Amino acid sequence: MAKVLEVCVDSLASAQAAVQGGADRLEFCSALALGGLSPYAELLQQIKRRWDIPVRCLMRPRAGDFLYTPDEIELMCAQIKTLRQCGADGFVLGALTPDGDLDTEALQPMLAACGDLPRTLHRCIDVSRDSEATYRSAAALGFDTVLTSGAAAACTGGEEVLRRLLQLRDAENAPEVLIGAGVNAAVITHMRQQLPGARAFHMSGKMLLESPMRFRRADIPMGLPGLDEWHIQQTDAQAVRAARQALYDLQ
Repeated sequence: MAKVLEVCVDSLASAQAAVQGGADRLEFCSALALGGLSPYAELLQQIKRRWDIPVRCLMRPRAGDFLYTPDEIELMCAQIKTLRQCGADGFVLGALTPDGDLDTEALQPMLAACGDLPRTLHRCIDVSRDSEATYRSAAALGFDTVLTSGAAAACTGGEEVLRRLLQLRDAENAPEVLIGAGVNAAVITHMRQQLPGARAFHMSGKMLLESPMRFRRADIPMGLPGLDEWHIQQTDAQAVRAARQALYDLQ
């Protein structure tokens, strides 16, 4: 199977940097500082007009947990249909029950809205009750990829869970295990040495750019208290390039 370097972006500038760095695929969202929310259709159109690269769109209507109301599910279904019309190549989605299992009932209408486009189960698996059970449920629903840190804050802390998921992938011809959370070139090298079957990685490769604003009212936040509003998170093409080299040069 092919290696994959997916880069998560939430702006046109980040998409450009990811493409320049050699990303194989983009995960497209908005508000990456909040963990990523559903993206703007108009920005997807801009990306697709400029670059010939597969783009999977994250479906997440709000920050917080992955227990969704019927209204939120209806909203995501509508967003999926709009993003399909705007050129989305796939979707990244997930939902959990109150007890932490994969919510197959909630996912059914969203998967139907995706049609025959590929879909990734997002990191709801990492906060689910049982990673292996969630992975198997995702396989049964037709997901082709599962994004996971191995139920850890960073993927380097989830090696044992990732090892078991990779074994399931190979034994059952199950979804690709897309390793994310804290990924950079050094982490890819380390993880591929520890987990020889690892071949798909997800990163943002972000750097902080100083805002050009000279006049600043730092005492009046426009968002979450404590959120840095005087720096812009943007993908670093060099970080992506280094990660690609680590993935493709290590046999």
